[in-house]
Amino acid sequence: MSNINQIIDYRPVSRVRRNHAMEHASLHILATKNPGLRFAGLSDSKGFRIIGNVSTQDIQQAVDEALTRLQSGERNLAYHPNCGTNYAASGAVAGVTAWIGMLGSGKSLRAKVNRLPLVILLVTGVLMLTRPLGPFLQRAVTTNPVPGVLRIVEIRRHDFGNFVLHRVITEE
Repeated sequence: MSNINQIIDYRPVSRVRRNHAMEHASLHILATKNPGLRFAGLSDSKGFRIIGNVSTQDIQQAVDEALTRLQSGERNLAYHPNCGTNYAASGAVAGVTAWIGMLGSGKSLRAKVNRLPLVILLVTGVLMLTRPLGPFLQRAVTTNPVPGVLRIVEIRRHDFGNFVLHRVITEE
């Protein structure tokens, strides 16, 4: 377990984890203030991006509130039910399960089609069983709800027709 801690505490990884928590908290706040609008986000070591058709002022307010609330201990804001971690974790296990389920089925298409109901059953079971895996990984690995000395440096808006992306830059 200490190897995992060394990796997640490595400064660039730690920054991604804290930015990821900030991204989630900002998305929670934006969704509450803009019901019906859809948002997405993507984090890295230098900050995060928020995709959604809202003003830069709305983004600034959400990001400022997110940072304040995380600093005040509202850790639940750091975790999001639609996080890619949830989908990637279950998808990876389901993919490996499907691959294993097809092993030994032969080279013919008929043999693979005959094996398909079993593989579908296996993958469905695995998807049901792995639902808690993504949220666990968010809490243990991919986010850190304690922002520390993280601060917002700049927010840049990029318009691509109806597609609006805001780049939120952070630093310590």
